[in-house]
Amino acid sequence: MKQIYVVGTADTKGEELAYLAACIEAEGGGVVRVDVGIGEPATAVDVKADAVAACHPDGAEAVLASGDRGRAVEAMGIAFARFLVERQDIAGVIGIGGGGGTSIITAGMRQLPLGLPKIMVSTLASGDVAPYVDVSDIVMMPSVTDMAGLNRLSRVILHNAAQAITAMARRPAEVTASKPALGLTMFGVTTPAVSAMVERLRADYDCLVFHATGTGGRAMEKLADSELISGVLDITTTEVCDLLFGGVLPATSDRFGAIARKGLPYVGSVGALDMVNFWAPETVPERYAGRLFYRHNPNVTLMRTTSAECAQIGRWIGDKLNLCHGPLRFLIPEKGVSALDIEGGAFFDPQANAALFAALKATVKPTASRRIIRLPFHINDPDFAEAAVAAYRDIANP
Repeated sequence: MKQIYVVGTADTKGEELAYLAACIEAEGGGVVRVDVGIGEPATAVDVKADAVAACHPDGAEAVLASGDRGRAVEAMGIAFARFLVERQDIAGVIGIGGGGGTSIITAGMRQLPLGLPKIMVSTLASGDVAPYVDVSDIVMMPSVTDMAGLNRLSRVILHNAAQAITAMARRPAEVTASKPALGLTMFGVTTPAVSAMVERLRADYDCLVFHATGTGGRAMEKLADSELISGVLDITTTEVCDLLFGGVLPATSDRFGAIARKGLPYVGSVGALDMVNFWAPETVPERYAGRLFYRHNPNVTLMRTTSAECAQIGRWIGDKLNLCHGPLRFLIPEKGVSALDIEGGAFFDPQANAALFAALKATVKPTASRRIIRLPFHINDPDFAEAAVAAYRDIANP
């Protein structure tokens, strides 16, 4: 029988942990109390901190004998993440914590599949929660008061949290499997291309479109790692530009990693590799003074990538594609890579594009399953969308 994991630092939040678990049990939920604290627990638990700490790759001593609170919190987060992913009986996870507890518990929650219920009751939940949630589906619930013993308000907050996690765990969503799911990446400057692909594919596929803003690409790849999508049309790989050149919407160094790990059918392209994203003009680093910019709106400034930068981008992507051994087609639209990169457009630069295309061609090692295809179209031409869809159908249904 699957259980609701109730997690906290039982040395400092024991009273709250016990109350939350009791609220869940009162609703008929099975509970596993997990301690991720460093000191002696102040309440009974089902999984002790040393058992969690033992999941650290360097053993429990790396967590419990650190002598430094910051290092201990970081190490316990690593251990808790490894602990959670090894469990097969999780119906949902609910955590309580201040700064340290929130860091530890969400580190584990982020490793769980999307769709599995996750609630974090935290003193930090009303601020910037991006470092804790990232691209997961963690629900952050403000504790309002600090967690320093129960009071009339904290009892209400924890009671509501218990009701929420119990309902989520009791009635999980039914996932319809009538159509396989596809992940697609899109930016404003590649919208015509991706929209046309979705229109051509929607009869046979459930199309999940991700905004290529750093988190979008990571969310798509998390779905791939979680085996919740069956293929990818990664038309807009612009996040690589921001990663390499200091933009504000970057990928991580693991971009394309899920494709390599899972071997999914993959059609990619060079969408919006002509630009690096910054916020308002005054936020652009001084080292880029004198470059070609386009003011997308008052808060977003785009910088055109140079020939040298495009060559670097092409080599970086090419090296990543060489790690992918599933069916793969990478399409090069010879007449432009975005709505701005078109004859008469603000970022039209055939030389920079030529450097990008040449670097990809020189770096990618063709195999029977991995191919680069050059097309005499602009990325937003209907013919390009048609070619991308045809390429995907070819590798998905050989």
